[in-house]
Amino acid sequence: MNLRRYILRRAVTAFAIFLIILTLNFIIFHTIPGDPVRTLFQDPRLTADDRARLEHLFGLDKPLFEQYLIYMKNSLTGELGKSFTYREPVGGFVIERLKNTVILVGSASVLALFMGVAIGVIAAWRRNTPVDFGLLGGSLFLYSMPTFWLGMLALFALSGYAPSGGMYTPGAVYANSLDQFFDLLRHLIVPMTVLTLVLFGQYVMLLRSSLIDVLQEDFIVTAKAKGLRDRAVLRGHAVPNAMLPLVTITAINMSFIVGGAIQTETVFSWPGIGRLMYDALITRDYPILQGTFLIVTAVALVANLIADVAYAYLDPRVKVE
Repeated sequence: MNLRRYILRRAVTAFAIFLIILTLNFIIFHTIPGDPVRTLFQDPRLTADDRARLEHLFGLDKPLFEQYLIYMKNSLTGELGKSFTYREPVGGFVIERLKNTVILVGSASVLALFMGVAIGVIAAWRRNTPVDFGLLGGSLFLYSMPTFWLGMLALFALSGYAPSGGMYTPGAVYANSLDQFFDLLRHLIVPMTVLTLVLFGQYVMLLRSSLIDVLQEDFIVTAKAKGLRDRAVLRGHAVPNAMLPLVTITAINMSFIVGGAIQTETVFSWPGIGRLMYDALITRDYPILQGTFLIVTAVALVANLIADVAYAYLDPRVKVE
């Protein structure tokens, strides 16, 4: 079977999984305890007739199966309903928050990847030395550190030196787009640093382990026997073969980018999709919860599909029959 048919088969499988997750998404959020009407409208003067009209407005008075069919149709056509809280279409509202999350988590993920690869190579090449023990220990420490705790420490330590939250200075008027960019950068630097420190440890440990295995292969011994310098062996032979596992972890982190770092966005009041999910859970805003989880699921499936295709291209041992 050629590669094109292999990709098609993987895409069909991903779509089938997507439909199953859509159904589970509907079931989960309709079994969460709590009444959205009572949560949103806590006015004691609310009568039974008022309550009935609100339920009809949001479609909550329809039979559950009919709600499910409407939900499936809207999801597959990109119409994700209207938010209970904000009274706005969920799709546009979620996309706007998604852009903010990509700025924060995307930049942190890229930095973590480059730092993790560089430090992982050093740790593997100098394995079982004090350098290796120090780098590995530091990576394990940061990887195991709770994100919200590190974020609060950063807020405490940098109080007065950097903005404590938000994406822009409230009420600020910018002379040009460059001023606005620098204001965004001032607000971004601390939460981005916190996320980078938490994320890069996994790249260090994964690449170190993979590279140590590759360095023991016969083709590495042959390359050294040919008289190649250590740097040439690393760059031309060892690192490219050790990078394959990073394809998987990068695909997994793609869903993290879209899902947002809920803890970080909450600590730093960053208006991203993670903070939106947290607020929607508190207010029982089912349309927003379903919309955000749907986007996270879709991106995770696409990322894994891309990873499968990348493996087929990069690793000749992957069979596409």
